Amino acid sequence: MTRALIMHRAGPQVTVQDRGRPGLLGQGLSQGGAADPVALAEGAALLRQPVTHAALEMAGMGGSFEVTHETRIALTGAPMQASLDGQTLAWNASHLLRAGQRLEIGAATRGIYGYLHLGGGIATEEVLGARAAHLAAGIGRALRPGDRLPLGDDMRAEVGLTLDPEPRLAGGTVRITRSMQTGLFAPEMLDRFQATAFRRDARGNRMGARLEFEGDPFAASGQLSILSEVIVPGDIQMTGDGTPFVLLGECQTTGGYPRIGTVIPADLPRVVQAGPGVTLRFQVIDLDAGLEAHRRHVAGLAKLPATIRPLLRDPAQMQDLLSYQLISGAISAHDDHL
Repeated sequence: MTRALIMHRAGPQVTVQDRGRPGLLGQGLSQGGAADPVALAEGAALLRQPVTHAALEMAGMGGSFEVTHETRIALTGAPMQASLDGQTLAWNASHLLRAGQRLEIGAATRGIYGYLHLGGGIATEEVLGARAAHLAAGIGRALRPGDRLPLGDDMRAEVGLTLDPEPRLAGGTVRITRSMQTGLFAPEMLDRFQATAFRRDARGNRMGARLEFEGDPFAASGQLSILSEVIVPGDIQMTGDGTPFVLLGECQTTGGYPRIGTVIPADLPRVVQAGPGVTLRFQVIDLDAGLEAHRRHVAGLAKLPATIRPLLRDPAQMQDLLSYQLISGAISAHDDHL
């Protein structure tokens, strides 16, 4: 029998996600994929498996899950209330889920997008080279109770591992580079944009994040005559009412609103994971600084497997206690080794 994950209950936006479909912008399809790709990399590191494996993305709320065979899992991204047969599970860690046990994942306590990774990855059918649901394009759908997702082969057995996640849930400064239309915004307006505190509107989705703020609207000169052109995730469009809108993974591929700048990939997860009440501020940097930040970001993701360490747990809470080697080697009660 094929290993599978069974959905007993699902939040409103639980989807299968991987790294998406790069390279199809010319055909009218944005990359999509995991809203927080850092969480995808963290889960892969915890399970010692390729970052290309698909996982479950849970927006705000998780669900109730069961596996048909013993399966390793990892939990990353926005922390959510998680338990296994009533025992609380640590976030940003890997665990063992046995057949018949019930994994319950509740609401996010911080951030928005949490991730459930499974040993071997989710092995649903690929569409255009990826398993990721792209809701805006009608590829795949949100999961429902009763769904049964096949899992790939898992050649490893390590669990009880953890890592320190990259800080990205508390908002803060988001670096942006200039776009082709930044020059249409007066210098004083660009300065005001950088001095303004923004909050993510709760009505955003995987296409983009609308930003709330106090003060006058932002506007570019001649913005009504801007031609529609290619746009990418991270672009900050200024809509007709002067409200910033940060485009995310499932954004459209062309648009005519003026762009005041583009969030660098290293900082886009801060926008993605900005929960209620979290403040974001933007800082314009030059292209060279943006490229250097991107290089450091990619290098940091590559080093994630080296940062994994054992998860210290209370033995009374360890249902799999006997699977741990607590004492190594043989000792004698009679021999004096001193």
